[in-house]
Amino acid sequence: MGSQWHVVAVPPQRDPDPVRTFQSFTGDLQRLADWLVACGVKTVAMESTGVYWIPLFEVLEARGLHVCVVNARDVKHVPGRKTDVNDAQWLQRLHTYGLLRASFHPAADIAALRVYLRQRERLLDYAAAHIQHMQKALTQMNLQLHPVVTDITGVTGMRIIRAILAGVRDPAVLASYRDVRCKASVETIERALQRGTIKPSICSRWGKSSRCMTPIRRTSRRATGKSRPFSLACGSIQRQTANPPLRDTELGKPMNPPLTFVQRSLPLWALISQKSTALDRIWP
Repeated sequence: MGSQWHVVAVPPQRDPDPVRTFQSFTGDLQRLADWLVACGVKTVAMESTGVYWIPLFEVLEARGLHVCVVNARDVKHVPGRKTDVNDAQWLQRLHTYGLLRASFHPAADIAALRVYLRQRERLLDYAAAHIQHMQKALTQMNLQLHPVVTDITGVTGMRIIRAILAGVRDPAVLASYRDVRCKASVETIERALQRGTIKPSICSRWGKSSRCMTPIRRTSRRATGKSRPFSLACGSIQRQTANPPLRDTELGKPMNPPLTFVQRSLPLWALISQKSTALDRIWP
């Protein structure tokens, strides 16, 4: 498997020319599948090289062939295989004897769900990096907003940040942008913003991070919404309610275990379907 060429081998008795090379264009992949079907091939083994195997996998699967995606590390230590032709013939021989172990490949709905969740996780990582840049800029300018406001990307924090970037410098005016749901008082926020040294160079870099937050969060919400139908289609499991939630003896409040990323993303208890698709198989 490669970015431009695919070398394919069939048993010698199936075709006079048992090893052929095809380009990675869609038309060539279709001709590759036609040749395998004409040779009477029912099952195919291919190396999982990068993402180059995915288009060919989908073409062969659409033709009704059973495709086994194998890890190249399992067979690369055999000496003497220095060319793509020898590599293809060696894989074909091992597959004929049943010595190759197929890697797990999820169903179409699970694969789509995994794509959306990976996209959302990547976006959350990007957002976390921008938040760290914003907090660093606040510290450099001695604007102690993040110690008094729990989330600087919330309503109160973003109002104050946008006002600073717009040129507002009066701490009393900035503190007046406090949302009613903010736990910190107006006086506390005003004291946190006093005597800060606002530097245009830092504000320029700070503004880029703050402007990136809105599209990242919007795209993350879209990815979450698109993944909901797939998560519900995967099946559902019943929550374990035998053990009551733990209780904090001092506060008298229910104390539940911290949620994992998957549980925070959606009600993704539906990820484990009745098809025995386990979470550790969804996440490599």
